[in-house]
Amino acid sequence: MLIFDFDGTLADSNGIWVEVDDIFLARRGLKATPEYNEMIGHSIFPIAAQLTRDYFHLEERTEDIMAEWLSLSREAYAAQVSLKPGAAEFLEKCAQAGEDMVLFTACVPELCQTALDRFGLTKHFQQLVYAQDLGLEKRDPRAFPLLLERLGVEGARCILFDDSPAACRAAQAAGVAAVGVHDSFYAAYEEEMRTFCDRYIMGFSELL
Repeated sequence: MLIFDFDGTLADSNGIWVEVDDIFLARRGLKATPEYNEMIGHSIFPIAAQLTRDYFHLEERTEDIMAEWLSLSREAYAAQVSLKPGAAEFLEKCAQAGEDMVLFTACVPELCQTALDRFGLTKHFQQLVYAQDLGLEKRDPRAFPLLLERLGVEGARCILFDDSPAACRAAQAAGVAAVGVHDSFYAAYEEEMRTFCDRYIMGFSELL
């Protein structure tokens, strides 16, 4: 079974979240720090909102922070976010080969579904599993075992495609092979990912 991440893996969308963070914080006279970016990278929405509230000592409720983030990001997922080169073609190739495919993402369900429908990709996936619905970040050691249990499959039969080094490590700890996918958001980790991922690709065009 092939397991795909969405943001930064299939979609060139991590930059959207950098922009959303910058706008959100600028409205409050604040700026993101490397430490903050590391904390919230690929976090699920509720956890990222709580981390943001705590880190910057904000008075807003986490619900209000998430609502503002959604307001800033909806248009981007509906019209601006693009797929990574070769991603659609690779999914089509895998579908034609009869591969079982699942999406496992920290993306907000509403936003991800909007983009998937826009690109016509929903049909390729047997299941869409949102980390937010599991209540766990993908880097959480419990996330992939829970995913495998839900899918009814052994880790040894699965391959993950993900741009996040933490997610790749978490998958491997659960017995899942990990293919690191290059993204500029995690470019600083490329050398590290090449050492521990089962394979590292600069883009899906390499696999066509």
